[in-house]
Amino acid sequence: MALIVQKYGGTSVGSVERIQAVAERVKRWHDQGNQVVVVVSAMSGETDRLVGLAKQIQERPEPRELDVLLSTGEQVTIALLSMALAARGCPARSYTGAQVHILTDSVHNKARIRDIDAARVGADLKAGRVVVVAGFQGVDESGDITTLGRGGSDTSAVAIAAALKADECQIYTDVDGVYTTDPRVEPKARKLDRITFEEMLEMASLGSKVLQIRSVEFAGKYQVPLRVLSSFGEGEGTLITFEEDEVEDAKIAGIAFSRDEAKLTILGVPDRPGVAHEILGAIAAANIEVDMIIQNVAAEEATTDFTFTVQRGDYARALEILQARADALGARQVLGDEQIVKISLVGVGMRSHAGIASRMFETLAHEGINIRMISTSEIKISVVVDERYLELGVRALHGAFGLDQNGEV
Repeated sequence: MALIVQKYGGTSVGSVERIQAVAERVKRWHDQGNQVVVVVSAMSGETDRLVGLAKQIQERPEPRELDVLLSTGEQVTIALLSMALAARGCPARSYTGAQVHILTDSVHNKARIRDIDAARVGADLKAGRVVVVAGFQGVDESGDITTLGRGGSDTSAVAIAAALKADECQIYTDVDGVYTTDPRVEPKARKLDRITFEEMLEMASLGSKVLQIRSVEFAGKYQVPLRVLSSFGEGEGTLITFEEDEVEDAKIAGIAFSRDEAKLTILGVPDRPGVAHEILGAIAAANIEVDMIIQNVAAEEATTDFTFTVQRGDYARALEILQARADALGARQVLGDEQIVKISLVGVGMRSHAGIASRMFETLAHEGINIRMISTSEIKISVVVDERYLELGVRALHGAFGLDQNGEV
């Protein structure tokens, strides 16, 4: 017997028929003698519908009241799934985040979990019931309902698994595991049987949408075994593991990419101490996150060119800030480019294999793809290229590193 926490996303519970299918799957696990906790999202499209209703009332809805509204989406799902289980002779009990007492901070719309009181859930499990919990939500110390932000149900599931010391946390979604890259871009992408937490965290942060990044961080911190599976079929999915021994032979685990990129450059800034802060301080004050940074110093002219990337949605505001500060900074010119993407190689095998960067650059050069920026870490190499080369670059690198094969090339 094992204690399993399962999470089902919006597409997995998107209709009554899908909820019935989830109930059948959960019952099979329960009938095998397992203790099962199920964490569910709102039915697909429901959160967007609720947000739309709120915006018909207020252009910028009050955060506290928006959380009260959005939390109702998951309550519908937990009730319907509990009914479906009961109809199959499988005892079940539903709980909202507040009833489980998922304690969060008071940052509405993007709260973070502080603690979970697992006593009620544990008692139900011992009594032989399936426990169905509303994901994405909690309650703060004042008793106010909070929500965890988009994708927060993943974090709810991992946090509950950690509190219960579950044997495994299973994330059921509309894909059957983690792939070497997005199969919609590279049809030869291969499903991974295993991937390390470190690699998965990099993949999630670099644009992979399989798991929410906070859930991976939480799982790694509390050592919760994670498995990604499909709710639309059978299979072993992908196990996210702490063990690197079984995956270290692979130089590269996967290729992540992000279309949500924009690049800004401020040219001819005087090369003096503190100039980077003068540039980025104003950007940070506008709550704009900066990713990659390059600084090129022209020694003879005592000037520097400063380039950085931001999310595409922040591009217009960041460009406006730089243009407004250009004269005060003594800059010669401000340039911007929204037509860029980021492609990243990820793999713990980089630690023990030389030449990864060289092969990456050679592969892109062979395809006539010019690299605009480069960033590296211990297990990641990222490059910025023109947007029109995204699919070509991903496919070329996927083949060059043998990711569509069982072995290395």
